[in-house]
This record gives sequence, structure tokens and C-alpha cells, in this order.
Amino acid sequence: MAMDAGEIERLIKASIPDARVTIRDLAGDGDHYSATVVSASFRGKSRVQQHQLVYQALQGQMGGVLHALALQTAAPESA
Repeated sequence: MAMDAGEIERLIKASIPDARVTIRDLAGDGDHYSATVVSASFRGKSRVQQHQLVYQALQGQMGGVLHALALQTAAPESA
């Protein structure tokens, strides 16, 4: 069973409320997505730590219902 892009976004925003999330279905099959997540909570964290926060937000769905997620994370640009 595939995971809906809206559900991915909802889970991320539930855990990282200030996140700007962009999801793309890469193969049109609901199993292969790319996600860009921008959050102030990523400031001062390594890329690995940022990705870990997103994977935690997905509540164990990676590798199961969600087969593949190409992930890009960043802190917002300073104004």
C-alpha cells in the first residue's frame, strides 16, 4: 500500500510545525517521493541531524509504507 504525499507532509508538519514542506511523487506510483523541508529548527544542526528529525517525524513509515524518500533539508535564509 502506497503512502499519500499529503500524509507525508502532515506527519512532518505535526513534528516540525514551522516546516515548509514540498513533496514530489518521483515515479507516479506513490512509493518514490522527494521532499524538501525548510525549518528554523534545523539551524546549527548537521545535515544528518536534520534528516534524522524528518525520519523521526515519519514515525517508522520509511522502508515500509513509504518505500523511498529523496530528502533535502535546510534552515531558512537569514533576512
